[in-house]
Amino acid sequence: MRISTMTAATLTALLFSTSLIWAEDVASPRVDARQDRQQTRIGEGIASGQLTGPEVRQLERQQRRINRAEKRREADGTLSARDKTALERKQDRASRHINRAKHNARTAR
Repeated sequence: MRISTMTAATLTALLFSTSLIWAEDVASPRVDARQDRQQTRIGEGIASGQLTGPEVRQLERQQRRINRAEKRREADGTLSARDKTALERKQDRASRHINRAKHNARTAR
């Protein structure tokens, strides 16, 4: 009996530690780091006056949508290659919008 109890305890511990490792793998550090960089670029545009109020609102709304999409895709516990590609595509689009907004003729007054 003692051997089976130890085996059960060992298997439980192994499954628990594996699930923790798997749960950490769900979050995409690449996507999160890119979101942080884009937020920094928006902040720099505000500080330098390169972005107007309406541009900031539009860019922030786009960032919120990307964050919501990431949370929805991670909700089932997995983030597939297709999910990552879709998120990166959204981030590519947001990056272009940030660049265009920062380098257009409009400035904050």
